[in-house]
Amino acid sequence: MGSVEYKGKVFEVDSEGFLLDPSQYSEEWVEYVQGLEDIDELTEDHYEVISTLRDYQAANGRPPRVRDMSQVTGFKLKYIYELVPSGPGKGACRMAGLPKPDGCV
Repeated sequence: MGSVEYKGKVFEVDSEGFLLDPSQYSEEWVEYVQGLEDIDELTEDHYEVISTLRDYQAANGRPPRVRDMSQVTGFKLKYIYELVPSGPGKGACRMAGLPKPDGCV
């Protein structure tokens, strides 16, 4: 466990860089992960994925499993990889401030 500081905010993260406390999620967190993912510009589709994953977490107490991401987000898995290069589990869930989903290596 450790912490990350970005734009004056300190985020507590686990050893893989996922927020330990999802309530620390903020626009600064999204920008921080955007930089890690080397994403030039966040689009409406990025924010749709983030919002959908956060809604799922709120309703179910956990992020969706990677194999369920397409159904949950409405986007093909291949497209989610285009949006977030490290993938739906690692990158998209991290960007949404969620824990690492089950089945994610």
